[in-house]
Amino acid sequence: MWDEGCDYNTVREIRVKTTAYLGVGAIDKIDDILGRFRAEGVRALLCVSGGHAYKATGAWDKVEAAAARHRIRLALYNKVTPNPTTESVDEAAALGRAVNAEAVLAIGGGSPIDCGKSAAILLANPGKTGEDLYCFRFTPTTALPVIAINLTHGTGSEVNRFAVATVTRLNYKPAIAYDCIYPRYAIDDPALMTGLSADQTRYVSIDAVNHVIEAATTTVSNPFAVMLARETVRLVHAWLPKAVADPKNLKARYELAFAAMQAGVAFDNGLLHFTHALEHPLSAVQPNLTHGLGLAVLLPAVIEECYPARPGVLAHILEPLAPGLKGTPDEARKAAKAVEEWLFSLGVTRKLTDLGISEADVDKFCDLVEQTPSLGLLLSVAPVKGSRERVARIYRNSLRPML
Repeated sequence: MWDEGCDYNTVREIRVKTTAYLGVGAIDKIDDILGRFRAEGVRALLCVSGGHAYKATGAWDKVEAAAARHRIRLALYNKVTPNPTTESVDEAAALGRAVNAEAVLAIGGGSPIDCGKSAAILLANPGKTGEDLYCFRFTPTTALPVIAINLTHGTGSEVNRFAVATVTRLNYKPAIAYDCIYPRYAIDDPALMTGLSADQTRYVSIDAVNHVIEAATTTVSNPFAVMLARETVRLVHAWLPKAVADPKNLKARYELAFAAMQAGVAFDNGLLHFTHALEHPLSAVQPNLTHGLGLAVLLPAVIEECYPARPGVLAHILEPLAPGLKGTPDEARKAAKAVEEWLFSLGVTRKLTDLGISEADVDKFCDLVEQTPSLGLLLSVAPVKGSRERVARIYRNSLRPML
């Protein structure tokens, strides 16, 4: 259905860059990876993580042992918070400079990985700051090599060229995308993900679903992104309830990690649009807002706006959780409600009013969408015009349930 609309005269770019290791026990590959780095002359490594999971999962023990075997010095920055800030990027880079780090290893979910990628840029570009980077005052072409040990199944940052950080003083949460920050190696070990709480499990996988819904429907998407999107949605629909019911289910964690990895590659190819562009201001203003929850709040309204422009693609990729769609523009409301019902069935029922956001706040968030660097680029590739009126309508339609 969807592929009938593919234009074979349009050249699309397809990207797959990182060498990723997926499977139970993949963490043991860190020994081989550090051995290769040492052979290339790396003697000091900046390690970037949050404050807890890097140790609780056992990943750090493996890293320390491998580094000792290969005579690599480790400098640990373990202060990254959810929705990382440019201040954290600066602090991590300062530690890296102090030990003359020659590579960066990030351990955690999207926040530590994004902070690690950003620090890798600053370490290769002396005199630059995190704010310089995220306010686009320079365009980096070099970064230190990055290794990503992923501890969640959501962001896909371990296999793509994207990173996000908040410029706190401006309430900006831009995204960057540079070829120099593709991780050289990534590790996705499901055994490291079994400690995720039920809410973390839900939210990170909802992030992956948002990635592919957006990536498959931009004006620059390609058939590879659409194929990955359908499979990502299928895997999350089938395995997320199992992981929530049994957090130690390694098969479920494996499938969700694979889904998130696919989603990371999908939006590396197709980019993102409304849901991420509108969520970033929410979590910039409310740093404690979990990214995946913010996306879940907005997703049904985004689908309602975009469906008429991409009915065949969306009917195809949403079929696992919204069966019976025929791919006609008049199904927009039906598709949006089906997605909201799916989210509610997972226990994700909050909307903007539940987050303390009211109708009176809509203009402020519209302003941030317009002012934040990079978000205009996301809106420029949306399947329908990213006007202020449409952005405001998505926010308003996300204040309360559609049901």
